[in-house]
Amino acid sequence: MIRPLGTRVVVEPKEAETMTAGGLYIPDNAKEKPQQGTVVAVGPGSADEAMEVAIGDTVLYGKYAGTEVTVDTKKYLIVKQADILAIL
Repeated sequence: MIRPLGTRVVVEPKEAETMTAGGLYIPDNAKEKPQQGTVVAVGPGSADEAMEVAIGDTVLYGKYAGTEVTVDTKKYLIVKQADILAIL
């Protein structure tokens, strides 16, 4: 498993919607990048910044925030805590 350093957080992105509310299927090239996910690991924080998110929290993050990584065929996003916009 990934263990983030400093004020970084590992997020498992929520899957993009495949169907609209009206029942139409969305093709892969038209899907938007998800901006919501579940926290799976949290760094220790720093002397200046305490960690406000916890494992299991559902969070919203910036559209272009973080770095995508793949571990065992599963995609994760490593973001700084400052890039997290809200906890749902």
